Amino acid sequence: MLLIAVAAVRISSRSGLPSLLLYLGIGVAIGQDGIGNIAFDNAELTQVIGYAALVVILAEGGLGTKWTEVRPALPAAAVLSTVGVAVSVGVTAAGAHYLVGLDWRQALIIGAVVSSTDAAAVFSVLRKVPLPSRVTGTLEAESGFNDAPVVILVVAFSTAGPIDHWYVLLGEIALELAIGAAIGIAVGFLGALGLRRVALPASGLYPIAVMAIAVVAYAAGALAHGSGFLAVYLASMILGNAKLPHAPANRGFAEGLGWIAQIGMFVLLGLLVTPHDLINDFWPAVVIGLILTMVARPLEVLVSLLPFRIPWQEQALMSWAGLRGAVPIILATIPMVAQVEGSERIFNIVFVLVVVYTLIQGPTLPWLAKALRLGASSDASDLGVESAPLERLRGHLLSVAIPEGSRMHGVEVAELRLPAGAAVTLVVREDKSFVPGPATVLRHGDELLVVATDPVRDATERRLRAVGQGGKLAGWLGTGGGSTALGPPPGTETRFHRTGQRSGQRQKKPAR
Repeated sequence: MLLIAVAAVRISSRSGLPSLLLYLGIGVAIGQDGIGNIAFDNAELTQVIGYAALVVILAEGGLGTKWTEVRPALPAAAVLSTVGVAVSVGVTAAGAHYLVGLDWRQALIIGAVVSSTDAAAVFSVLRKVPLPSRVTGTLEAESGFNDAPVVILVVAFSTAGPIDHWYVLLGEIALELAIGAAIGIAVGFLGALGLRRVALPASGLYPIAVMAIAVVAYAAGALAHGSGFLAVYLASMILGNAKLPHAPANRGFAEGLGWIAQIGMFVLLGLLVTPHDLINDFWPAVVIGLILTMVARPLEVLVSLLPFRIPWQEQALMSWAGLRGAVPIILATIPMVAQVEGSERIFNIVFVLVVVYTLIQGPTLPWLAKALRLGASSDASDLGVESAPLERLRGHLLSVAIPEGSRMHGVEVAELRLPAGAAVTLVVREDKSFVPGPATVLRHGDELLVVATDPVRDATERRLRAVGQGGKLAGWLGTGGGSTALGPPPGTETRFHRTGQRSGQRQKKPAR
């Protein structure tokens, strides 16, 4: 199944469809009505595995989130994840009740379930269409934040007995979000501090420790009756933006676990559904999806983003980019476990809705982005920097990759003006390596090995990023390198080779 799923990713990348549809198809194909004829109807097991997979997926998403992109979008994403969710739930539930004929409890459950967006589905489609940082940051933060209130709403609506007054429910949501946020931030900062101070005996232990810290954040948040999902996302985002040893390896390990979690989760969800039961619920799902896509989501974006004066083109794209993925289908198992009347129909409607509207929205997102002229910007590309600590030598070995669009192209080594205690020791160009001189001209595609002592490590990275953004005149152009974000903008990520630990010799600093 893993090999088939990996091959399906290639098909997904060529067709423009999110890979989740192919994984669901694999599950359906080996299920009760498929070639495998595997009968599976354990909704409780599916929910447990789905929650575990969602923790890993949120951790991977948080580790890959760029703080410099998300920070300006946090207020808008926070409003979308709270006020926007309320608008979406109300509009969708009203349509499900009056147009499809569901009772109010079922309608509210469906409205809450489908109000959660999925960043993995959005960015798997838009990976070839770089967008403005405000759009990507808002969509990514929204998908990380809105899982928490949606889960609380679905559990509340699925609980037997009368629903509490709306103000009591709002108070519970606010309290759980506050507890989850506080725990996530605390665990993230403490984990980053510990990993920076404790030198582990093997580099492969760092990715394991990072993921373990993320899971601890979820567990602590859940045990404190807070939002574990918000806790794991915030803790992972802090870890991903901290200067941790072997940061690219940490993200690569988390990405691999994220893929395994997605594959297992979607295949299991495909097994749980019975295809011949979907026929009767096909048109109700289409009607509810139409209300959600054409009315609820645009109104949610309009109301939430009204105070931020975001251009209508970006609002239009964010309205159409509200893809539903794994989370709604997982949340649809909550009423099944709670034995809510009509819960199987709720699951079928949500399943059909996710599949049909992902098929419609997914392939058209790149076209809409281009039509709205929201393609790649002309800003200079940032550098990719990996840091490997040299504990015994009390220094750091920085591996710097110069991507296309970086203004470090054409700069001589001496013109980098690195601080005293740092030097470029090796340049790798076209699979050939050489020791540079002061007059060596750097080019796109070069990889540099820079040795820096502990006191000037941060200043060295700031200077390198400043030259990458502003060229040799960075100091006079106002790009002094105040930002030390660890990741390049979308579409400019660069792979790195593992840096060696033998770095005892250092080239002399060229004369200024």
